[in-house]
Amino acid sequence: QVQLVESGGGLVQPGGSLRLSCAASGIIFSISRMGWYRQAPGKQRDLVATIINGGGTNYADSVKGRFTISRDNAKNTVVLQMNSLKPEDTAVYYCNVIEQLRGEYWGQGTQVTVSS
Repeated sequence: QVQLVESGGGLVQPGGSLRLSCAASGIIFSISRMGWYRQAPGKQRDLVATIINGGGTNYADSVKGRFTISRDNAKNTVVLQMNSLKPEDTAVYYCNVIEQLRGEYWGQGTQVTVSS
């Protein structure tokens, strides 16, 4: 059974930084893509950033230049470094993993609150 364990959320002031981490266990086949999505109250879940097996990345326009996604293939972990945080970044952040041949998985979510 695949499990995604997220960590690193919390409360930070505008302009601050947070680092989210997600570790996947129970993976059998290769992970084709890892990423982060977020959902603010009353809004849909939106893509934040993804990274594919070859290292290519994709970012939402709203986070380009501020967030950086990286992965450790050997440990099946993905990290989202978030800098210059803004109040509009406040949301529950979800880790997402796509495993070849088996499917897509979601973490339980971690709250990020940007407020003074």
